[in-house]
Amino acid sequence: MRRARRRGAGRCDATMRRARVARGFTLIEVLIAMTIAAVALMAAIRATGSLAVNGADLRNRTLAQWSAENRLAQIRISSEWPNPGRRQYDCSQASVVLLCREDVIQTPNPLFRRVEVSVFDEHGSFRLARLVGFSTRLP
Repeated sequence: MRRARRRGAGRCDATMRRARVARGFTLIEVLIAMTIAAVALMAAIRATGSLAVNGADLRNRTLAQWSAENRLAQIRISSEWPNPGRRQYDCSQASVVLLCREDVIQTPNPLFRRVEVSVFDEHGSFRLARLVGFSTRLP
């Protein structure tokens, strides 16, 4: 009987040793996992920030495009014959301050004038949109 107890006791000791070895992760494994998670989270935060900035820029460019299209449509609908030269005016849209610059240029054909509408940010330093159209004077 003593032999049976020793054999059973040996099995319990081996099982206990295995349980101690497989109990959890080592400190190095945990640090590596945390480093990988930190790098992934930093990349996700950077991507989210880029999306936010790009969304605001896209909104401003869309509003600038609309402002330029509105001016060319106004010239076309009213059959306006603008004087040659440069003119600047405020063309804000949806609480975004925009500055429009309109350049009217004579063409070789005296019945046509080229109209370039450029839309800038509020400081006038960065062009957001540029459209070119023509004004006609029909005889």
